[in-house]
Amino acid sequence: MKKSKIVAVVGRPNVGKSTLINRILGQRRSIVDDMPGVTRDRIYFDAEWQDREFILIDTGGIVTNDDDEFVNNIFNQARLAVDEADTILFVVDAKAGLSPYDTDIANILRQSGKEIVLVANKMDSMSEIGNVSDFYALGMGEPLGLSALHGSGGVGDLLDLITKDLEKKSDEDVDEGVIKIAIVGKPNAGKSSILNNLLNENRAIVSPVSGTTRDSINSEVIYKDRDFILVDTAGIRKKSKVDYGVEAFAVDRAIRAIREADVALLVIDAVEGLTDQDKKIAQTVEEAGCGLIVAFNKWDLIKNVQTHKLEKQIEEEAPFLNYAKKIFISAKTGQRLNQIFDTAIEVAAERDKRVQTGLLNKVVNEAVALNPPNSIKGKFAKIYYSTQVKNKPPTFVLFVNNKDLIKDSYKRYLLKKLRDAFGFFGTPIRMSFRERKEKEK
Repeated sequence: MKKSKIVAVVGRPNVGKSTLINRILGQRRSIVDDMPGVTRDRIYFDAEWQDREFILIDTGGIVTNDDDEFVNNIFNQARLAVDEADTILFVVDAKAGLSPYDTDIANILRQSGKEIVLVANKMDSMSEIGNVSDFYALGMGEPLGLSALHGSGGVGDLLDLITKDLEKKSDEDVDEGVIKIAIVGKPNAGKSSILNNLLNENRAIVSPVSGTTRDSINSEVIYKDRDFILVDTAGIRKKSKVDYGVEAFAVDRAIRAIREADVALLVIDAVEGLTDQDKKIAQTVEEAGCGLIVAFNKWDLIKNVQTHKLEKQIEEEAPFLNYAKKIFISAKTGQRLNQIFDTAIEVAAERDKRVQTGLLNKVVNEAVALNPPNSIKGKFAKIYYSTQVKNKPPTFVLFVNNKDLIKDSYKRYLLKKLRDAFGFFGTPIRMSFRERKEKEK
């Protein structure tokens, strides 16, 4: 039995792949539109069914025998997802019936050797049942008919089939004493050199050639009686510069390492300074809910630059990074490398922090009293109650009269007040709003 698996959802354009993913997730997370080609890149989602966890990959619609560069890029993204997946959901359109594109895609998928589940979507009425039998011609077994839009048919059966070989999650699966650190950044920033220095051995290949590390490498370390797992990852370049194949897989594994880590160590070349790509990687870390340490490597090469000036520059250029812990190190000389472990301990603790409900409501109420939200068309937002619903990362729900009256700027204000009151250094914070009628107060 496996603890998790990757499930890729593929098919020709406009067969309802994104709608199916939204149905499985129970919320609208993937873009849904009648225009073919809306989903261009692979999009990853964490999913769960009956306490069994898996990863869903949404892909662009596959169109074979097309010379258009844009279409070919979508095809390559889908092919990459197929290669990465354990199980493939091949989605076809029961309303439209069998298409020559379906036959071409089936021939491609058959070569993958992966488990394939044929899903006949858009079976919204009894009139589509006759079309479902046409898909037997694809030679992929019995089509599973369902309606992703309405949630009818075999959606539950599909999820049972996907998760049949997965273990149920349990609290024992998580070792609370271990801190997992993903070492991430652009190629040639010094990630492998940092790992080798921390391990005092040449575990990872160090080379001035960009892209030497192709796979994520896990290493166990004990520091001050604390257990750590260090994950060295491939350098993440701009998407336009990453070709299909080995490097693309390596970048995928790097991003997955971020999703699975407690803390990400974003290594930046101090000589080059903060770049747009560094900001994008940091944003990936933030979206994953992972703790973040920004490490400026090669500090031994920097002359007459004070750290507080560089921190001020970061605050101005990338204000969303203000919450991140920043350290200044040298993998070559070993300068301040132990700060990585000490800082990771701090960040992991902040990410795991829980706030008492009474104290949380006191801080939120004081913030609102100090600076009430502005009215919109004469209507005022009211915040009734606040609670922390989870940690790792800290996640808060605020009950309001109308969530549309809470602007993004006011949400940022409340998040700042939470950081001022409780710290949460180095960790993202999640905040959402739920509506509750005033009479229920």
